[in-house]
Amino acid sequence: MAAIPLVDTHVHFHDLRHPKLRYSWLEPEAPLDELTGPDDAIRAQRYWADDFLAETRFHNVAKVVHVQAAIGSDDPVEETRWLQDFAHRLGVPHGIVAHADLSRPDVAHTLDRHAAFANLRGIRDLRHDGYLTDPAWELGYAELARHDLVCCDDPALEEMHDARRLAERHPSITLCVDHAGYPRRRDQAYFERWRTAMRDLARANNVVVKISGLGQADHRWTISSLRPWVLECIEIFGVERAFFGSNWPVDRLYSSYGDVVHAYAEIISDFPEADQHALFHGNAERVFRLAPEEVAA
Repeated sequence: MAAIPLVDTHVHFHDLRHPKLRYSWLEPEAPLDELTGPDDAIRAQRYWADDFLAETRFHNVAKVVHVQAAIGSDDPVEETRWLQDFAHRLGVPHGIVAHADLSRPDVAHTLDRHAAFANLRGIRDLRHDGYLTDPAWELGYAELARHDLVCCDDPALEEMHDARRLAERHPSITLCVDHAGYPRRRDQAYFERWRTAMRDLARANNVVVKISGLGQADHRWTISSLRPWVLECIEIFGVERAFFGSNWPVDRLYSSYGDVVHAYAEIISDFPEADQHALFHGNAERVFRLAPEEVAA
């Protein structure tokens, strides 16, 4: 068990039997993601908050932020409703990053409907269609400020400059870069390209980095193989703009939950104690507006 409480900022729950939710990426006919690899082990009928709590109960998880998983649903608010029901029953998730198509002219109404649920904290509009330079999408992005919502995003390396400029145009909105910028390879040449793009993105001081999902392109990862990516994220963004997530249960394909938490703890074990607390829970509590955890000094 980690000595410091963890706010896990990236988990996914699903229920393939839910009548109003669709998970296009988990359906039997969906193609396997070449980067993630064979994922039949997570194409189970369900992964509920109950299942997550049972799996992680010995790992000092203080709070949980759920990130949109129901891709392809007719009404994205149904996922938020479903998650809020878990929160009422179990206390988890503490924060919800929901889905909204930010390019739609009626997106403000969708955001208002999401905001009726107490645990809403952000929006993810996962897409790869030049959205960061689309004026219609940016109009929807601007609407996030009305509800103080974080935007969780996965810009490709070649899009990070556009993401930085977007963030600078909207200084009141926090842009959260998921999965440490989602590095696709682990060779040195790619690392240098990734580092350059991330440094450019970090020039906008309202951009934060979520260190998560690093197993997706490093299926047999070790602490040594994760170390440079974790430390570089912290170096680039500073201790105050970085935090951890597990990407569970997707990253369960490559390790146990405890392995991931232990790796993070080991990599930053020589940091000052205050910095370790910031990375494990303090920053996430601030960014996602979660009540601070009571921890021993």
